[in-house]
Amino acid sequence: MPPTRRSILGAAGPALASAAGWAVPPALAADPPDSGASDGVVAELVSLASQAHVALMKGDVKGYRSQIRPGADFTLMAPFGGPPTRPVDLSDERWESISRFFRNGRDSSLELIQAYRSADLVVLAAIERTHAEVGGLPGQPWSLRVTLVFRREGEQWLLAHRHADPLAEGISLQQAAALAQGRSAS
Repeated sequence: MPPTRRSILGAAGPALASAAGWAVPPALAADPPDSGASDGVVAELVSLASQAHVALMKGDVKGYRSQIRPGADFTLMAPFGGPPTRPVDLSDERWESISRFFRNGRDSSLELIQAYRSADLVVLAAIERTHAEVGGLPGQPWSLRVTLVFRREGEQWLLAHRHADPLAEGISLQQAAALAQGRSAS
């Protein structure tokens, strides 16, 4: 089904629509809904995710794992692309290599954009920001858009899915097309 002007406005946001000279429907012009952070369970998961992010950016995998526990069917869609990672891929050796991949993180934060909650499922849409050495590169700012899906199993909230991408600052259509075709986005 082709996108409608309303669906484009909903995805693009009122500011972009207004800048383009389009009338903004009243439902989209209103203040954004509550992010969900006022919910106690959501607030606790945001806190855990934030602490885990801080630990990971310092290369502290033990600290990360003390905050976030992946479920048995966990999927990771890493910010650098490639096939999804599953629990079978996360051996102790793999976790150790992850701890060496991130170094000297500072000024790390997690900005909650939106939270969705049902009885046994919480979805957090957020932006993680940090200044860190990643993969041997010199320290620099890193911002990732992330989606975290937590599922309740008994009394525990386990991470069912994490998706991250480095597009927090945005890229051009041409750069996105190049990436989608497996070419360099320069």
